[in-house]
Amino acid sequence: MERDGDAGDCVSSPFPNAPLLPHPAPVPLAFADNRRPDSLASRMRRRRLEWLNELLDARPEPVRILDVGGTAEFWRQNRDALTRRCELTLLNLAPADISGLPDAQALVGDGRRMPQFEDGGFDLVFSNSVIEHVGTLYDQMAMAAEVRRVGRGYFVQTPNRWFPLEPHYLMPLWQFWPLRLRAWLQRRRTLGWMRCQPDPLCARAEVEQVRLLDGWEMRRLFPDGERLAERVGPLVKSWVARRRPAGGGNGRHSPDA
Repeated sequence: MERDGDAGDCVSSPFPNAPLLPHPAPVPLAFADNRRPDSLASRMRRRRLEWLNELLDARPEPVRILDVGGTAEFWRQNRDALTRRCELTLLNLAPADISGLPDAQALVGDGRRMPQFEDGGFDLVFSNSVIEHVGTLYDQMAMAAEVRRVGRGYFVQTPNRWFPLEPHYLMPLWQFWPLRLRAWLQRRRTLGWMRCQPDPLCARAEVEQVRLLDGWEMRRLFPDGERLAERVGPLVKSWVARRRPAGGGNGRHSPDA
């Protein structure tokens, strides 16, 4: 589940033992490369952090954050942009390396089922480009319910299904191509951030494990929050669902801004 930090961080396969062809590492389009501070992806990430800070400003320090599916690298890169001192808990299917990240702990768990955490156990549950990777719509419903239960507030971002450039493969309308064609290409080429995967079963699974959400689904998965739109011109690139932590903040932000 370690998929945090925009689609650009999603370069590792969930099949670590599957064979990979000797193939160059993914090279994203310049505007989609969040490792470049001047890229569109980086500018959008900075705007996203401003929206996050609006929630943090409502809480006393330290703010306890549970990051579902997050990477330590995301927080190393962005922690200085936060307006509050935060205590981070990273939850992933495998242990995360949090070296160099103070006030943080890494736990192993599943964002769809988090019985180890009590109701409202965190000031904020954060999840960035993860919910589209957890499985079926039932799995996404389970994760959304757990996020809403465990956090007094939440901040969940995901790419928009209807944006014309698919954010993982960086191919126009890739999400609407026939499954068999996508799996065939996945076996033969590295596309966008996704490495070539020659095993036919693993290639199909890799394609199927991305289930993008639209605004209608995000509104219903998080009915007690507001929905924000990250736009490129008139087009919605990503959706953010957020709920202000209980008892804090008077600021308002218009839905679908």
